[in-house]
This record gives sequence, structure tokens and C-alpha cells, in this order.
Amino acid sequence: MSWPAITGWRRLVVLWGLGGILLLLGQAIVRLAHWTVEAVVEGMEPWQWAICGVWVLFQLYAEGHRGFHLRFSPRVVSRAYYLARHPRPLHVAFAPFYCMSLFHASRRGRIVSWTLVIVIVCLVILIRHAPQPWRGIVDAGVVAGLLWGAGSVVLHWVRAWRRDPGLPPDLPGETPTAASASIP
Repeated sequence: MSWPAITGWRRLVVLWGLGGILLLLGQAIVRLAHWTVEAVVEGMEPWQWAICGVWVLFQLYAEGHRGFHLRFSPRVVSRAYYLARHPRPLHVAFAPFYCMSLFHASRRGRIVSWTLVIVIVCLVILIRHAPQPWRGIVDAGVVAGLLWGAGSVVLHWVRAWRRDPGLPPDLPGETPTAASASIP
């Protein structure tokens, strides 16, 4: 399927949806990087550096590659482009949240999205009380995953300029298919 180019004001819809998500990710990266820098400046033992390295590698794979690159990023780009082609005022106003499937998505998509938001908020509250260097170590992995994720959103966005974003936009009433589970 060849997608017609997004033109005119509809580009602003895509920019608002994906740009808003990138702003949310960027804010989290900046806020969490502070704790990682603090842990490094205060110093860590060699075994803590080893734990930090393993944690960062794990987060790059689990959060960055599997979570963002293979699942989240293609879906949000697909939803942003769908929204640009089928705008509704409320959906456009809350485009970043629409793109994240927090509303007007399949039941499964909403459950997964809201569960992730709730789990992330709970983990943030728990980690906030961890002493250094452990908070910095945990945040180093999270920052690495978020950086990979932000880059992945940009990569999928650039790819979508040239062709179909690759996934169905996960709308209410859609039945997941084998094609929706794979990434081109």
C-alpha cells in the first residue's frame, strides 16, 4: 500500500503527536541523567560499575530495542499518520496521548498502554527513594533505553516520510492480525 504524502496543516498534526512524545521522553532523559551524573561524580566501586554496565546493556536491549524500536515507535508513528489523515479535534488536541494509545485504541492497546504508564509511575516513586549510587545506576539504564527509544521514534518517523509506517494504527474495533504483530 502506498501512502500519499502528508501535506499542509496535517504535517503539524504529525509534528504535534510525535514531537510531544519526544518532548516527554526528552524531559525524562534530562531529569534522570542528573542522578546518573551524580552517581558517577560521587564515585562507584568497580563491582558497581560492572552492575551498571550490565544494567545499561540489558535496558538497551529490553527497553530500547524490544520495547521501543520493535513495538512502541512503529505504533506511535502509524497512529500519528493515521490521525493526520483522519483528524478529530479532541484527538488532535491530545495527539501525543492518542499516539501512545491511551485513548481511542483497541481495548488491548489501551490496557497495555495504561498498565505501562501505571507501572512506570510506581517504579519512579520506588526508585526515587533509593540511595546513591543505586539510583544513578538504575537511572543510567533507563536513560540509555529512553535515548534509544527517542532515536527509534525519529527513525520510524523518517522512514514513514518515504513509505507506509508499517503497522495498523490499533483502532477500536480492530482485530489484531498476524501482520500487525510483525514489523517490516
